[in-house]
Amino acid sequence: MFYGGNPIFFTSMLLLIPGVLLSLYAQLKVKSTYKEYSQKQAASGVTGAQASRRLLDQEGLTDVGIEEIAGNLTDHYDPRERVMRLSQGVARGTSLAALGVAAHETGHAIQDARGYVPMKIRSAVVPAASFGSSLGPMIFLMGLFFSAARPLMMIGIILFTAAVIFQIVTLPVEFDASSRAMTLLQSNGLVVSSEAAGARKVLTAAALTYVAATLMAILSLLRMIIISRNN
Repeated sequence: MFYGGNPIFFTSMLLLIPGVLLSLYAQLKVKSTYKEYSQKQAASGVTGAQASRRLLDQEGLTDVGIEEIAGNLTDHYDPRERVMRLSQGVARGTSLAALGVAAHETGHAIQDARGYVPMKIRSAVVPAASFGSSLGPMIFLMGLFFSAARPLMMIGIILFTAAVIFQIVTLPVEFDASSRAMTLLQSNGLVVSSEAAGARKVLTAAALTYVAATLMAILSLLRMIIISRNN
């Protein structure tokens, strides 16, 4: 039988408000900060791709490739193919923003090479997290709205928990990569002392998006648990 309206289902949506607000703020913050420091050129004159190549080679990671990809802030490191993919603005840019982002992704490559445990855990959870984030809520709703399928609610919660674990483990991975990035940029003279604050602001703004995503995932899981206990 189809399950009708339930006050808990709708009032529990209020629980998500902090996560939504933080997510909106984080998106605005990272865009505005990146735009600001994209216009401030580093004294070194080195591009993001050149900086990454120099840092990777210095760490003995000559086998890690660097590819240019389309988009804005689409930069990422692929541990499966051992390649860094940098957006055109970062790969070719000589701004503090470009160097900060490039060094951050380099930090991920170094984490991978050094066997950084949180990164290993995150990589291991990726398949379950991808499956759980998409199907978990869907299966949960099926169990919620159809009384004959109530056991599906718990299955949905379990699946979505994998996505939450992924988000939580992502935090130390991202913060560590940013910390490595600042150390690498300064120790190699890619940014001078007066430029360090700007590069750090770019990395901090980016990290806020991961904090927001984690909070949103936790609140969503909590909402699912509250709803399940009241049905």
